Amino acid sequence: MKALVTGGAGFIGSHVADEFLRRNFETTVLDDLSGGFRENVPAGARFVEGSVNDDALVERLFAEEKYDVVFHLAAYAAEGLSHFIRRFNYTNNLVGSATIINAAVRHPVRVFGFTSSIAVYGANQVPMREDVQPSPEDPYGIAKYAVELDLAAAHRLFGLDSVVFRPHNVYGERQNIGDRYRNVIGIFMSQLMRGEPLTVFGDGEQQRAFSHISDVAPVMVSALLSENCRNEVFNVGASTPYTVNQLIREIADAFGVEPRVTYLPARNEVKVAYSSHDKIRNAVPCPDPLPLREGIRRMTEWARAHGPRKGDVFSSVEVWKNMPPFWRQELAEAGMAP
Repeated sequence: MKALVTGGAGFIGSHVADEFLRRNFETTVLDDLSGGFRENVPAGARFVEGSVNDDALVERLFAEEKYDVVFHLAAYAAEGLSHFIRRFNYTNNLVGSATIINAAVRHPVRVFGFTSSIAVYGANQVPMREDVQPSPEDPYGIAKYAVELDLAAAHRLFGLDSVVFRPHNVYGERQNIGDRYRNVIGIFMSQLMRGEPLTVFGDGEQQRAFSHISDVAPVMVSALLSENCRNEVFNVGASTPYTVNQLIREIADAFGVEPRVTYLPARNEVKVAYSSHDKIRNAVPCPDPLPLREGIRRMTEWARAHGPRKGDVFSSVEVWKNMPPFWRQELAEAGMAP
C-alpha cells in the first residue's frame, strides 16, 4: 500500500506520515517547506520538495507511484491573516487542493483524506456539530468549505471516495513556533523563551478547545482507512474550551515563569469556538483526550530542546484596510507597509 501526504513536513502532516509508516505504508511526503521543516519528515518516508500547485510534478508523482491513499494537508492556515491575503489564500488552499483532487481522479485512489477546519462553521454555532450548516466568516474557512464541496462533487461524478476532517487548535511537538500569525500556543512559548511579553488580541476571554496532536493524527488515519467512514465529515480534537487567559497561565506554569501580557485591540474573529466529537467517537476507537496541562508539559519540553524561533513578517499583503494595528506596525518596522 502506498500513501501520499501533502504538507508532510509540517506539523500535523509529519505526524500523519508517522502513522502511515507505522501501518507499513510506503509513504511519500510532498512539501514546499514554506511552513514546514525537512527535519520533520519521518525517517523511512520519501521526501519530494515541491508545491501542490505544480501540476506537472503532481501528475508525475501520481502516474509513477499509483497511490492507494492520499492525505491532503498542505495549506497556509493563518485564519485571521486570510482577510488580507485573499489571493494567496485561495491559490494555496483552494487551487492547490484542486490540483491534488484532479490527480486523484485521473489516477484513481482508494480514498482521499482532507484536513478542513472548524473555521467552516463560523460564529454562534457551539458546540459545532457536523450536521449544522457551515457559515464561514473568513477567506480561510471559505476556501476549506469550498474544497469540501468540491470533494462531494468529485464523488458524485467520478466516484472519488473521501473523508473530511475538521480539526481545531492543534498543538504539540514539531509545531512551527516561529510563525507570527498562527498557532497561539507556539507563539506564546516562543515569546516566553525570547523574554518578550505575550501578545493577546482583545481581552483574552476568547474560548477555544486545544487539541494535542496525539488526539488528532492517529484518529484521522484510522478513520481514513475505515470503510464505514467514507464520504463523511468528522470533527477531530478536544472538547473542553479554555480562555486564552487560562491558556497563558498553563503555559507560564509549565515554564515556571510569571508572564508579562500585552493586550492589543481585538481583531475580527469568532469569540467562542469548540466542537462536538460524538460522531468520530462512534465511528472509530478514540483515546481519552490528553489533558491540556499534560499536553502543554510535553510541548514545553520539546520547545525548550529546540529553542525559540521568530519567523519573518508576511511580505505579500494584498489588502491593508482594517488590518490589526500590531501587524501593520510589524510590517512598517520591516519597511513593508504603505
